[in-house]
Amino acid sequence: MRVVRLFVIGLGAVGRGLMRLLREKRDQYARRLNVRVELTGVADSRGAWIGEDLDPEEVLRVKERHGTVAAAGDERDALEAMEDADFDVLVELTPTDIETGEPGLSHILKAIELGRHVVTANKGPLAVAYDRIMRAAERRDVIIRYEATAGGAMPVFNLVRETLKSVDVLSIEGVLNGTVNYVLTRMETEGLSLDDALADAQSRGIAEADPSMDIEGWDTACKIVILANSILGVRCTIDDVDVTGIEDLTPEAIRIANERGYRIKLIGRADRDGDLLVRPCLVPKSDPIARVRGVMNVVRLETDLAGTIYVSGRGAGPLETASAVMSDILSIAERSPTTR
Repeated sequence: MRVVRLFVIGLGAVGRGLMRLLREKRDQYARRLNVRVELTGVADSRGAWIGEDLDPEEVLRVKERHGTVAAAGDERDALEAMEDADFDVLVELTPTDIETGEPGLSHILKAIELGRHVVTANKGPLAVAYDRIMRAAERRDVIIRYEATAGGAMPVFNLVRETLKSVDVLSIEGVLNGTVNYVLTRMETEGLSLDDALADAQSRGIAEADPSMDIEGWDTACKIVILANSILGVRCTIDDVDVTGIEDLTPEAIRIANERGYRIKLIGRADRDGDLLVRPCLVPKSDPIARVRGVMNVVRLETDLAGTIYVSGRGAGPLETASAVMSDILSIAERSPTTR
């Protein structure tokens, strides 16, 4: 049986979701895929816990009871702990910083330096330093996977990488933020103001306490940068995106659009010429992009040989995002000769 050992940095909503997923499904992975997933290290902002095969349930208990895994480990930071941990794949789940990419960028580069593969749901490092990360990974012959960075459980990168090998993708556009799409859906169907729709999303755990990254379009911009780099081969960063959010959108504008046969969606768009934008757009109701409601995301890929392809899935939620992270982990375990 192939064994893949994980060092997980970040135990926020997605990190805890990954612990729950490991608790419930790793025996199934062993039976169905012949892959044993072991947890040999976890870290949060206050410390790290290293062991031979940590129990995900115990990790959750310690985190909930003490607020940090340092209570069962020590107060070393993640970079120091990585030096001593015995792992095959770094799972980087710290919060997104779109200015510096830190601390995720340093974690990822350290793992590459150590010759370890990387799976991340953190958009920041890839939005500010995609090319640097990939060049470093190529030099060390390690795998970088990031399915969870652009649409939660929506499998766009793996689709292009595996199923669409024979075609060129010419452009990408779509709804890439589940929080914003939920807010816009509530504004349209209930006539709510932006503030009221946002408060509703926060009460349901869909929106963050500080939703500015979503509402101002920067989360979508991060995702379009990663898609453009990975799928279109456009070398770009977050600074190259023309961004307009929905913070000034009114119920009246949504009502008028609806009466005229349109829905307003926050669209991210990129093409092979390097034109990158995020803005609220009028989308005809007949367009598949207009039909995604609530937290759902959708991407439209225009290709040279296969025509137009749509990919849709839930774009928000810790378990949905954790499922995409686990998909990448299992993919590495099945492909890499260095896991054991």
